[in-house]
Amino acid sequence: MNDQSLISRANLLAQMASNRTVTTDVLADQERQFVESRLVGPPPVERLDKSEAPAFVFTNQKRGIGLGSKRNTTAPDSDRGTVVVVTGRRILCLVGTEPDDEVVEIPIESIAAATAHTGLLANRLEIRTPRKAYHIWTDRNTDDVLAAAAEFIADRMFDDPEELARRDGANRITYRGQSIDQTPDNTPSQATPADDPGGDPSSVDGD
Repeated sequence: MNDQSLISRANLLAQMASNRTVTTDVLADQERQFVESRLVGPPPVERLDKSEAPAFVFTNQKRGIGLGSKRNTTAPDSDRGTVVVVTGRRILCLVGTEPDDEVVEIPIESIAAATAHTGLLANRLEIRTPRKAYHIWTDRNTDDVLAAAAEFIADRMFDDPEELARRDGANRITYRGQSIDQTPDNTPSQATPADDPGGDPSSVDGD
């Protein structure tokens, strides 16, 4: 796809979207505040299927994506950023890192819960599958759309969500009300409240 076709498709998808988070610049990865681009690899619009349209697009420049707990993050390089595209099929998380972007994909059929959190210093969308958790940090200007995004996802969730088979560092189970992260050898290690304050939906995101 050449630059003109890319921008044309990004512009069409932005016009089709019903909220302000979907913009041509982000979809085409041509935001002015980035000297090169937010991502290293292809822009978000090129990663979408032909019949796939974004309903919400969230960004952050430093925080990246929390895997399992809020503090276990996959963060972008210092001159890059993160883009998260929510469609009716999946949540596509793109973290700008050299030499290849980190890509985390969460199919709608695997999602068990979606919760919006707004805090004094940070906002995030918390996505849970039966045994995994993802914390999607968003820019501060998303207070009015996070709940709508969570509702959009919840409306499309399956009654019996399928667990994700791939190992992406987001494994997590619960034991006696406490969050437990799964280590690579499948030995659970209990997380402290400081490691994962996101287990309580009423917690304030102040960090």
